[in-house]
Amino acid sequence: MKRKPIVAIVGRPNVGKSTFFNRMIGRHMSIVEDTPGVTRDRLYADAKWQNFAFTLVDTGGIEMNSDDVIKRQMKTQAQLAAETADLILFFVDGKTGLTAEDYDVADYLRRTGKDVLLVVNKMDNASREDYLYEYYELGIGVPLPVSSVHGLGTGDVLDAIADYFDHAQLDEEDADVIKIAVVGKPNAGKSSLVNSILGEERSIVSDRPGTTRDAVDTPFTHEGRDYVIMDTAGIRRKARIEDNSIERFSVVRALSAVRRSDVALLMVDAVEGVSDQDAKIAGYIQEAGKPVVVLVNKWALVDKDHSTVNEYTRTLRAQLPFMDYAPVLFISCKTGQRLPRVLEMVDTVLANARRKITTGLLNDVINDATAALDAPSVSGRRLRIYYSTQVGQQPPEFLLFVNNAELMRDSYRRYLENHLRKTFDFTGTPLVVTCRNRKENE
Repeated sequence: MKRKPIVAIVGRPNVGKSTFFNRMIGRHMSIVEDTPGVTRDRLYADAKWQNFAFTLVDTGGIEMNSDDVIKRQMKTQAQLAAETADLILFFVDGKTGLTAEDYDVADYLRRTGKDVLLVVNKMDNASREDYLYEYYELGIGVPLPVSSVHGLGTGDVLDAIADYFDHAQLDEEDADVIKIAVVGKPNAGKSSLVNSILGEERSIVSDRPGTTRDAVDTPFTHEGRDYVIMDTAGIRRKARIEDNSIERFSVVRALSAVRRSDVALLMVDAVEGVSDQDAKIAGYIQEAGKPVVVLVNKWALVDKDHSTVNEYTRTLRAQLPFMDYAPVLFISCKTGQRLPRVLEMVDTVLANARRKITTGLLNDVINDATAALDAPSVSGRRLRIYYSTQVGQQPPEFLLFVNNAELMRDSYRRYLENHLRKTFDFTGTPLVVTCRNRKENE
């Protein structure tokens, strides 16, 4: 099958990129304010148009010639998104007209060699389209007028994206090959793990953090199953990332490896313990919806007694509370302790992520959950669940048809998720529970 294409939204600050991004993904993931530079980092989210699925990337504004440190970082983030995208949406402002910065961004995009769709935003009424001729001067192509605020013209942009990928050649992905991303802080032992699994020195191993600069894909076969293991650069705190393209591309490729993977292996240094950065990386995995195994490496260096494993596990769970479904395996890449179990657990969590629950059984389980605990009332109204069905896998996604989706509270959603986990084995995989209002004729 074809891999999911990546579409990056770029342009100078305050042209409405984040408003378009939020509208396309159906929720407010990006902060939207009428202030240049609000969006600094890249945001990734999956989007769908009819039967076409793709990944959309929101970026901060590009100011090519700014000396401001923050703006330089924003430019770098946007450039990285453009370099790793399959298609670029170049946003310009239809109210203010072209600026020198727009020409600078257009020149940069031409140098990338990437395909670009020119989107003229803030075209709030049809009469403004008479001014579109100005935007042909950029030499990018036919301008597409939209109003991200009102949704005007967004369907035409989505049609253009889908039409582009109907003809574009993307790398093929083999659905039978299990893709494993090994991620974690620098020097957590990622390359040592990969070398141990492969049985040879495929990745450079060094005590110096950051030895692996790229995401290295290596295919192998184990007990008749085909895998690809991706050794990635250690993901550091932003404050510790030097302002150079090599280091920043390493982080981008590591996060990209997570998105391409079927299973993520999060490596934690047993001696240092779980850090804020480990939690940040876990958050990336969670947001990508990937099944995960937490590997606590260098376990042989830890002084232990009969309660060490349980105490360490409790501490780890407390520091990664949103990932309490992930199995934890204590390993030592140096001694080989428990390494044979790593691929066993990869297979297990992937099978759980691909688990399909029949509609009849699912409704019985949800009915049992609601009978045991009613949803809390909100302003005198109580949530009622009429019908449930599984609509997705990897991760498992369940859709509940209800009387009013706004009555669903996070606490009750969590209760339903926990009830599903108690009934079925979803170890290692996140779950998605969404609601939809049932129509009168349903």
